[in-house]
Amino acid sequence: MYTPFRTAAVLGAGIMGSQIAAHLANAGLQVHLLDMPADRENKNAVVEGAFKKAKQLSPPILYSARIAERITLGNYDEHFERLANVDWVIEAVIENLAVKQELMARVERVVSPDAVISTNTSGLSVSAIAAGRSASFRRRFLGTHFFNPPRYLQLLELIPTVNTDPTILASVQAFGRLRLGKGIVVAKDTPNFIANRIGVFVSMAGIKAFTEGDYTIKEIDTLTGPLVGRPKSATFRTADLVGLDILLHVAENLYPAIPHDEQRAMFQVPPLLRQLVETGTLGAKSGQGFYKKVDGEIRSLNPISFAYETLPPLKLGNLAAIQKLPTLAERLRQLYRDRSRAGDFFRHLMLATLAYSAHRIPEIADSPRAIDQAMRWGFGWDLGPFEIWDILGFESVLTDLTAADYSVPTWVQAMHKSGITRFYGEGDRVYEPSTGVYKAYPQPPDEIHLGSINAQPQATLWHNTESALLDLGDGIALFELRSKANTLSTQAIAGLEAAMDWLAAHDDYHGMVIGNEGPNFCVGINLAEVGKMAQFENLNPFNRTHRGIAKLLDQFQALVQRIHYFHKPVVAAVHGLALGGGCELAMACPHVVADAETYIGLVELGVGLIPAGGGLMRMARWAANQALTTTPGDILPYLKQVFTTIGMAKVAGSAVEGIELGFLPACTTLNMNRDRRLYVAKQVTLSLAQQGYIPPARAPIPVLGAPGRAVLEHMAYVMEEGHFASAYDRSLANRLADVLTGGDMPSLTQVDDAHLLALEREHFLPLIDEPKTKDRILHMLKTKKPLRN
Repeated sequence: MYTPFRTAAVLGAGIMGSQIAAHLANAGLQVHLLDMPADRENKNAVVEGAFKKAKQLSPPILYSARIAERITLGNYDEHFERLANVDWVIEAVIENLAVKQELMARVERVVSPDAVISTNTSGLSVSAIAAGRSASFRRRFLGTHFFNPPRYLQLLELIPTVNTDPTILASVQAFGRLRLGKGIVVAKDTPNFIANRIGVFVSMAGIKAFTEGDYTIKEIDTLTGPLVGRPKSATFRTADLVGLDILLHVAENLYPAIPHDEQRAMFQVPPLLRQLVETGTLGAKSGQGFYKKVDGEIRSLNPISFAYETLPPLKLGNLAAIQKLPTLAERLRQLYRDRSRAGDFFRHLMLATLAYSAHRIPEIADSPRAIDQAMRWGFGWDLGPFEIWDILGFESVLTDLTAADYSVPTWVQAMHKSGITRFYGEGDRVYEPSTGVYKAYPQPPDEIHLGSINAQPQATLWHNTESALLDLGDGIALFELRSKANTLSTQAIAGLEAAMDWLAAHDDYHGMVIGNEGPNFCVGINLAEVGKMAQFENLNPFNRTHRGIAKLLDQFQALVQRIHYFHKPVVAAVHGLALGGGCELAMACPHVVADAETYIGLVELGVGLIPAGGGLMRMARWAANQALTTTPGDILPYLKQVFTTIGMAKVAGSAVEGIELGFLPACTTLNMNRDRRLYVAKQVTLSLAQQGYIPPARAPIPVLGAPGRAVLEHMAYVMEEGHFASAYDRSLANRLADVLTGGDMPSLTQVDDAHLLALEREHFLPLIDEPKTKDRILHMLKTKKPLRN
């Protein structure tokens, strides 16, 4: 048990300090953000300017613009005494030991005796920063290394000193995991800690393959990106995003700090990197780095002429065959065995990475698990170094390391001699070098994982080719989409229908969660499948009314209504993208557990359609419910907001914004830690069932009829006249307006769900034959981007 922090102060409003303050506010804390006083009448000018700049960052640092109200700005001269009343002080000033030490001395004179104090240093010694402070201060002091951007990257490295009270460490660890949504790795107080030590090594290895080898920038990024389970920014785009000056600074500081590192030479800065920084070529923030966008074309740097040239063709052998392999493990094994230039690069990089990671135990961490977690959570790798080693084969990699003259650490040699050939054992066991045996790391009791290394087996209650119903225990079932990209295919919709039948027939099951552990909750209807159905029906002279699509639409509308009014609780566990039909599926569930990072919206206009799975009906109800009274003047502002949101295919940038826009109910349970989503959803479902679940009442919806439609249609006209919308956008918007206002009705007519669902259907089906809709669908399938025609 721990006492959560309620208030915090962040010292330093630079790029990291402002973002840390923002994420603490996202988590519900009242935050003081302080910086140096300005040399002018308004002493807050420095912090105000810095925070204003931070709020303009993309992607956004706040879940909602309103959350900024939780952050109080101040300066060290006038407001330092505020620290006396906060639970947690985080220092995030310049990476200068003397500056940090001086600030800590000042902090100690002000903070309460119970406050936790931490530093966000990324490379300095945490113990050195607290040198000279009292025993009481050092007991409450530790390193808290957030990764940039703090809202989006899951890793939080905690660095205790020998003086840090274990209960303080445990408290910050629990708060970071539960309230900040972080994956916590406890690191040792060594240069660059864990993730940056390994990550910078891998980055420098990639850069040197360009500056000292014969691989192009594009080839290296191809071989260090999604193909091998890394982010699409790969090596050079990541360097540009981080900033070439930052990468140079980190490498220059790290090199002298690790005199005994066996691969220290890797951190020597290549002359090219230094030249780029000296000439102001810093990456994305300067408009050019290793890449530059020229006349809409992405070009790469010529290291001789320093010109930016069209990306040359790849010379990587038959890489297409490897890219088509369905699983990451298969791609890694095949690439490692490949004898083309692609395989040569991958083997060389992996052997260097695996040897380096192994040698960092026990220097920076005691377990392979800590290094793997740090790289997955901090650098976005799908698999950590030791997980990859297991996939490639322990013996095979060991043989190749020896053949390539890499030294093998004694603990790996001891593993080999004892006959152990995997770092990860069965279930939750991981090899521990210090003991020479496997150690169990049980799955946390408040997490549910499906199909991962540490997963608890879930009994399958029912399944088809694209969905399954699983047993979560305690009488709660989980409906899991397994279709391509988690789309609503015909099989997936049929599966959900069957799952509802199963739930209705089994009295010993009290409710159901709809969720999964894929990248997204549901990206909507399977457009390719709908397109094929439409094409087939157009070719059939006896079926020009799209009876197949109409039947599918009727089926989906009936299904979402059944979910909404079901006699047992059905809870959506939403995360990632929930678009179009996926948004409507979430909206159908009266209770939702949503990851904070949920991007939800009704985006059908982007493909020339309108929402027709109950989305417009529920948004019309939401607008009426938001109004203080049922008068047109009170309802109309909310209806105009709905009309604009859907008409512009706006996607909420977080679950908080999803609630503000009406896509998620006000009672949504906000989940900060993605690993806890299914567990939390199960607990919410169980609690609803135990309370004696009562489904929503079938209340009528007051609509604004023809007068309200005229207002919305005028808005669409203004948008077209202002060149914010095309003529076809306006045509689609007029259809939206008709549904949202209930059709040809007098103002404030009370209608039921079925009336608006019928209007959705009436306006949706004719769009299937519209050429501009077909063009939009085809463009989306080809480019994954909307077409505004």
